[in-house]
Formats: sequence, C-alpha cells, structure tokens
Amino acid sequence: MDASPRFVKRVLEFRCLADRCEDTCCVGLRVPVSEERLWQIRGVVAGTSDAERVESLLLSNPQGSPAERAYIQMRSDGSCPFLDPQRLCSLHRAHGERALPDPCVTFPRIIWKWGEQVEVAGSLACPEMARLLLLEEGALEQVSGSLDQVPRLEAARMLPGEPGDAYVAHAQLIRAAALRLLSRREFPIASRLMFLGQMAFRLDSIFRGPEPFAGTLDEAEQVLRAVLPAFEDPAALEAMHRDFSALEIPGGPCAGLLASMLKARKAVARGERFGPFVHAVLTSLWGSDSNTEDTASAWRTYVTRWQHLEAAHGARVEQYFRHYGIAQWLRTPFTEAPSLLAYVFRLVLRVALLRLTLVGHPEVAALCTAEQDLTPEASEAALDRAAVECFYLVSRHVEQAPDILALVKNMAGAGGEETLGKAIVFARFC
Repeated sequence: MDASPRFVKRVLEFRCLADRCEDTCCVGLRVPVSEERLWQIRGVVAGTSDAERVESLLLSNPQGSPAERAYIQMRSDGSCPFLDPQRLCSLHRAHGERALPDPCVTFPRIIWKWGEQVEVAGSLACPEMARLLLLEEGALEQVSGSLDQVPRLEAARMLPGEPGDAYVAHAQLIRAAALRLLSRREFPIASRLMFLGQMAFRLDSIFRGPEPFAGTLDEAEQVLRAVLPAFEDPAALEAMHRDFSALEIPGGPCAGLLASMLKARKAVARGERFGPFVHAVLTSLWGSDSNTEDTASAWRTYVTRWQHLEAAHGARVEQYFRHYGIAQWLRTPFTEAPSLLAYVFRLVLRVALLRLTLVGHPEVAALCTAEQDLTPEASEAALDRAAVECFYLVSRHVEQAPDILALVKNMAGAGGEETLGKAIVFARFC
C-alpha cells in the first residue's frame, strides 16, 4: 500500500475564506480541547493579557476523555468568544496556531489513520468545503499528498473498532464496494441507497448476527470476496431496482417526521442562519413552520417540485447527492457504528432530510414555478447556491447533534430486517 497520505482532491486545495465567508466556522459547533492542547495553550498565553480570559473561557471537563478535557464556552449566539469584530480569531492573530485547539486548526478537514494509512477528507459543515465537494465532478477523487500537508497529524483519529474485528481488518474492501454502488449512475440515488442497505443486511447477517462469523481474518476476507460480487452484477442490481421501484410507500409520514427533526433542532440550535433557514423551508412546503400536520399536501408539493428538478437539472442534483454519499463514507469510517446497516440507515435518513430541505428551499421553489425566466446558467447557479446552503447548514446543525444522533439510533431499531425495512422506507422517500 502507498504509504503517502491520501487526500480528497478538493480538500487538498481548500483555503479558508476567513472574513469573506458567509458564516463563521465555530458557530453552532462544540469545540473540545484535549489534555495535551490545554496544557500547550495555557503555556502559550502565560504572562500575556489573554491568560486570564483564556482560563475563564475554557470550561474544564475532568470526567471527559483525554481528547475532551475542556470545552470553549461559546457566547449565547453560539459564536466563539475569541472572535474579533472581523469574525477572525484573536488568539490566532496574537499567538499563532499553537494557541488553538485541534479542531480550530484542522476544521473543515477530517484526518483519520486507517492502520498505517493517513486519510484526509472534508466536512460539509463548512460552506466553502461544501462548494468544493459538491459542485465539481471528480472533487472526491483520492490523491496522494505529503505528511507536511496534513494539519496537526498528531491529532489524527484512529479507525474505530477492535483491531481483530473482520469489519475493521477489511474496512477498505467493504468501503470500496459501497463507493462503487454509490457511483452506479445508471440507477437513481434512492436505488443506490437501497443497494447499500441490502449489502449491509447481508454482511451483518454474517458478521453481526446472533452467531457471528468465528473464522480467521483471512477466512473473513474470502467470505467478503464471495458475497460482494453479487452487488456488482448488473442483472442482480436491475432486479433489485425493479422490485424497489414497484413499492408503493406514502411519503407524507416520512416528510412529517423529517420536519419534526428540523423543528426540534431549530428550537435549540444557535447561530443566526439555521433558524431562518428552517422557517423558510417548512413554510415553503407546509405554509407554516408551526403547523406541519398536513403531510399529504406537503408531500404532493415535494413530488411536484422534485419532478421539475429532475427534468430541468437531473444530472446536477444527482451529482450533489452522489458526492454527499461518497463524502460521508470518506469522512466517517463505518466501523464507528455498531453495525454496517446502522451506518447505512443513518446515511439514508440524512439524504432524505437533505432532499426535503433542498426541495423546500425558497430559491428552489422559485425555480420550480413558471414565473422564472432565467438562462440555464443562471438557473443552475441559483440551484447551486441553494444546495450549498442546505448541505452545510444541515451538516453543521443537525447531523452531529447528540439529540438527533440518539433519535436516529432509536429509529434504526434492533437491526436486521427491522432496520433494513426502515432504511428502504426512507430510501423510497428519496
């Protein structure tokens, strides 16, 4: 294996827009400070005018892990107290990078160690990273880089899971199969998500079932190489797609549940952009963000707009969601989840939520009316702006929120057929 780090192509080219960005990266996020970094920051600011302020704004977390020994106490609006009036970091300006916690240096990059291999991916919670990853074909290609280009390499996360587990040992093989499925553009995104669910169900039945596989890691690889080709066979995929497409599942209940998730986050998420965004999306689909009970009407609006988008911008929209799915597999190892199917269920639910917000975005609603008289280029530019806003705001304020993660875990169910069935329902919504 090539020992050089592997970067997602556009992540390697990322440059922060600083005060030119439409948002501030720390708003709405929780910034942990590791034990090592806490000691370093205190040493850097010792004897300066910032020492007392730093001490008062770093909340001790003695019961936390060494990676989360303290947190920055954010302002009431969710922004960092160290931001200056130009929305730039006053600590960085005065003391340099050594005065910053790891997330402040690495974000929006995500750094993992897969054994000896270092991988750098990107978080769509940054609007500029969302633009880079969503809007250019080939943006998620993995390319080689040097260790010098990896920010805070010592803070890289280790691949989750037990080293002797078959999923951990063969994570690259399984992920590669998932990425190939997500790239099968001859099928709709919904069907590709269903393929992932079926593959996860099959593998979990072997490696996470009541009587899990007890062979060696070499034998586990042989099993994987025997099972995975079934999800490469065009005839088998076409048959699954045909059966899936024939399913009649009302989308209204899914739309209502997704709306309730947005409303729950709107009630507690901080930052000046997310609340108005949710209000606009729900009002666009339901006529109000307070009464979202008429799911049948909202579903009809959703379907009508989606049909318009597919007719006018099908390839562009497909690219958004293909890139999003691939980015998730590259930025977050599936071994962090209790099962492969639980990981896929979470991905399916996120895609469904993003589809709802995109269709409900006011700019998209305007594009789907006969009143718009834009050139194809202007229309696509408007759609791109809406997509970037949807993907980065949902990624930042919803995806990693503890309450949402707990809700999704409960929704996934006990695994097996129950979880697969729920994944298929939400995939059909997509």
